[in-house]
Amino acid sequence: MEKGYVQIYTGNGKGKTTAAFGLSLRAAGAGFKVYIAQFMKKGGYSELKALERFDDLITIEQFGTGKFTFGKPTDEDIAAGRKCLKAIRQALESALYDVVIMEEAAVAEKFDVISTEDILEMIRIKPEKTELVITGRGASEQLIAAADLVTEMREIKHYYQQGVGARVGIES
Repeated sequence: MEKGYVQIYTGNGKGKTTAAFGLSLRAAGAGFKVYIAQFMKKGGYSELKALERFDDLITIEQFGTGKFTFGKPTDEDIAAGRKCLKAIRQALESALYDVVIMEEAAVAEKFDVISTEDILEMIRIKPEKTELVITGRGASEQLIAAADLVTEMREIKHYYQQGVGARVGIES
């Protein structure tokens, strides 16, 4: 692999996780190894089931407690965030992975589960050839400044405003 960059997918629109997981499929198709750490999520989402088919190239770990969404994080949420950071550090330092995805890291940062400095440290220790992807709403200006590529998903219109919930295979 050539030089790896830092990408951020942020914004209030739908598609941040989908973009990151799409990148993981593209990387796997090229024979690259991918590590995905999910900060705020716990549970069986359809994309996890799909990516299990590529478990020789894509590793996914969830570190969310399944309870926290908004407000002040609990000690359990913070401990889960620390555990996730430790796993990401190990993945980066191992140099086994061509792509490392910090899924929902910007949300974890926004709600003080982890700090901006924690994420900046992962950017600093990233091996030269590793692509690092950070997702989540509300990425801080410091993260945006440190990234090489930033995509903002902007909501223009969404059917959930008409009461449509998350649909299996589309949003969950």
